[in-house]
Amino acid sequence: MLASASPRRLALLRQIGIEPDQIDPSDIDETPLKDETPRLAAARLARAKAEAARERHPDAFVLAADTIVAVGRRMLGKAADEAQARKFLTLISGRAHRVLSAVCLIAPDGRAAARLSENRLIFKRLTVSEIAAYLAGDEWRDKAGAYAIQGRAGGFVSSLSGSYSGVVGLPLYETACLLEGLGYRQ
Repeated sequence: MLASASPRRLALLRQIGIEPDQIDPSDIDETPLKDETPRLAAARLARAKAEAARERHPDAFVLAADTIVAVGRRMLGKAADEAQARKFLTLISGRAHRVLSAVCLIAPDGRAAARLSENRLIFKRLTVSEIAAYLAGDEWRDKAGAYAIQGRAGGFVSSLSGSYSGVVGLPLYETACLLEGLGYRQ
């Protein structure tokens, strides 16, 4: 059971041969806690999403994830509007930032395991016109940090250290390890 409405996460799972029998996103408050680091926030949110979905599906393997884009301790969530998306892209233009993707899996017997993929990216210096053109394409909507590496923003990335799939939103290596470790069988 996938506790996410993200079509990208579903496509990534399919990439490794996993077809969830159900998709039931968890609707939780994703507001970071006071003084919470990006790493802790991603891990907490993935766990909370898995636990919320498990209440509805106690006999299933429940997989949940959360992705946070961070510049230092500053977390860039999903932009509320185009103005905020522009601020996010301007902030990460020409500099390094991190994309943290946490994954949590709860087995039918209640055992839980989690992993965190921490990835470092550097964007090229974006011009005002490049940002405007990207925003006009609407890819920024519903994306942490206001960009999708699997789309046009892939052309902005001058360096990536870590997991490409983790930046998209579901680190496949970590996910496969969790599934195998908790005994998931197709």
